[in-house]
Amino acid sequence: MKKIFVIFIVMSFVVMQKTQAQDNTTITKKVDSIVNIVMHDWKIPGMAVAILKDNDVILKKGFGTKSPEEFLPIDENTVFQIGSVSKSFTAALVAMLVDEGKLNWNDKIIDHLPDFKMYDSLATKSMQIRDIMTHRSGLREQAGTYIPNLGYDRNDIYDMLQYFKPKNELRSTYAYNNITFIIASKLIEKYTGKSWEENIRERIFEPLGMTESSVNEEGFLNSENRSMSCEFEYDNGIQNKWLYDDDRALFWLTVIGPAGSINSTATDLIKWSKFHLNKGQNDGKELISEKNMKYLHIGQIITSMDSARITVYGHCWFIEQTNRYRLYYHTGTTWGFTTLCAFVPEIDLGIVILANSESPGAPRYTIMRNVIDWFMFGKPNKDYHAEMFGEFIKESEKKAKKKDENSKDEFIESRQYDEFINIYHNKILGDAKIIAENEKLFITIGKQGWKRELIHVNGNKFEFRMQGHTFPLEFLFDCDAVSGFKIDFGYDEYFGNWISENSSPCEKEKDA
Repeated sequence: MKKIFVIFIVMSFVVMQKTQAQDNTTITKKVDSIVNIVMHDWKIPGMAVAILKDNDVILKKGFGTKSPEEFLPIDENTVFQIGSVSKSFTAALVAMLVDEGKLNWNDKIIDHLPDFKMYDSLATKSMQIRDIMTHRSGLREQAGTYIPNLGYDRNDIYDMLQYFKPKNELRSTYAYNNITFIIASKLIEKYTGKSWEENIRERIFEPLGMTESSVNEEGFLNSENRSMSCEFEYDNGIQNKWLYDDDRALFWLTVIGPAGSINSTATDLIKWSKFHLNKGQNDGKELISEKNMKYLHIGQIITSMDSARITVYGHCWFIEQTNRYRLYYHTGTTWGFTTLCAFVPEIDLGIVILANSESPGAPRYTIMRNVIDWFMFGKPNKDYHAEMFGEFIKESEKKAKKKDENSKDEFIESRQYDEFINIYHNKILGDAKIIAENEKLFITIGKQGWKRELIHVNGNKFEFRMQGHTFPLEFLFDCDAVSGFKIDFGYDEYFGNWISENSSPCEKEKDA
């Protein structure tokens, strides 16, 4: 009787294992299907997806192509830029330093970095380490995003922090940005004696076996199996245009470093998801204490809420709570790449999605929502793709119509280009030079001294493109003479005008 009972248990276990394997196989086939649907409708050239279930990788696969010249297929080891998912790596480095007793989450930054200075004196004195990575600095959303595109490096932006006028009081609200992570890198470098890049490699990539992962422009270009990137736009339909040369914004990638410059693969990045599911353990070795892993995963500030879910932000993870499960995730976007890394502890599930298109979040969220629902409920709770894609098309058509209406302004010819030729001064961002060559106007601006053509738009308005971003520029006049110009950085940012060397005394006095 005992033998029969033992045999029954063994057979039941085998049947359960086969059922689970069949379930996983069925789901991975469904993932194939939804990824191909998403790629087709959003016209995304290539993606890579990895899924971890019960501590085992059940899917890691590439889809589509990584190059327009010839069909070069993406595989599970193709390198993508992961953008802001990099923030969670920087937060992990800080957690390691807290474990080592070199920092405390509640420490004031000024006590560790005496040269730290914000626009607001109270923020300078009171900002804590925990504020850096939870987007509660008081700065407006995306503050300083396009400053690196003009050729300014991390040290330049750290020094410029004092000129970014806050929108809110310190710790009063959530406003997502990148530049505060440069502060975190300064702390990491001070207490390790090594660069942020070296710490990422030695403390995370190597222990986790993320052998194909790298950082910055150099790491990306040195990856032989890397994907090219695409600019996403809606112009009488969805278009994805391959990016080349300066439009790839690789200098920007390096400057943004601790906030978004990691390059990785589906194979490697799913190990990051697994590491968090395993609460800081890797192959039985503790890299981050369970206490500090819990701290990284605790929500610090509410970002959104509706009848179905509440989402809070922890230390570089969005934490979504529903009545069925808790989801941790972060997205990433660079020039031409998008990423999502997620995990659901209740069902021991990890998800990684990489795309070589700067598409909206909807394609990634569609795949993630379907995967979670397949494992949680056996089928999706709704048609996520139809809902998200339909809403995007509706809103895009509305914006396109409004743009057409606004484009009917009367066109005004430019003044003679010779009038603009001069050297212009800005007390924060330095000098710029305007010259004319072969009946074209050029601007040389930024610390790197890059030169770009100024394209006439209308009247005194021009624009120039640098590191993948188009900067609107408007010339200013005093007594009918060119007195300077201003650049629109977006996000209501203002760093003062550039004043010409021969502007009138009254204009110089006004700007001062």
